[in-house]
Amino acid sequence: MTTQMIIRMDPELKDKLARLARAEGKNTSEMVRKLIEDYVREHDISSYVDDLWERIGRKLKSKGKTLDDVAKAVKETRKAKR
Repeated sequence: MTTQMIIRMDPELKDKLARLARAEGKNTSEMVRKLIEDYVREHDISSYVDDLWERIGRKLKSKGKTLDDVAKAVKETRKAKR
């Protein structure tokens, strides 16, 4: 389900956006949605962290490492810092 958002902008900027959107075969709503989605994706740290953990997990798994191996390494590192 989608919801509606009303924004205010300079009429000249709106016209420029409409022209650019038409040139790409889109409408202004599609352009604004895409810009907002990109902004949120680039600035949402939780998504970045989730993606980072996913990549780390895949790399460890490809090297044959298990959760127990990770837990052991964390425990040893914490001990060494004391």
